[in-house]
Amino acid sequence: MAFSDHVRRVAGEVVVGFAAGSGIYAVTFRIDSVDQDPRFPYVAIGYTTEADVAASAGAAASDAWEARWSYACFPPTGLEGVRAVGQETPGAAAYRREAESRGLWYEDDEEPGERDEQLIAWFYEVCVAAARHLHDSGLLVQVLGRPVPVILYDMFDPDAMFALTRNANPAELASEFLTMDPA
Repeated sequence: MAFSDHVRRVAGEVVVGFAAGSGIYAVTFRIDSVDQDPRFPYVAIGYTTEADVAASAGAAASDAWEARWSYACFPPTGLEGVRAVGQETPGAAAYRREAESRGLWYEDDEEPGERDEQLIAWFYEVCVAAARHLHDSGLLVQVLGRPVPVILYDMFDPDAMFALTRNANPAELASEFLTMDPA
């Protein structure tokens, strides 16, 4: 199975496990890697709810946008996710095979050159495609009863979250999130 197919399949399994009627207003994809090594990426898939916004609005958030959309205010289900995809055995093996076939894999004793950036860009593409599939397949509406945005973010590259989220969602779903896009 191709790595992108694996991530898409597991993302669907995670979303199917979300409780309908729980006030989920956004699905979250926290993009990360083990020890900040782009050869070992994963995405933690989770969600945030209206109740979470109400709790953070009175506590940590300085404004309404931050309470709703900033990962700094996300609850554990949105920040840590409910399941990580990419470094479990089938995912890691598929990722390495594809990275090798693309000429992007390198060993510890090799200079990565531009391969680090290329690995990151490829993983971003995989995550965006998985999020798009959740929309295009109708799974988000089927499970949650309505369309919700998928917010993609990399805490080590905060500027990437706007472009990733824009590319992963129908424009109308991401419009409120994108109001703070500096671009």
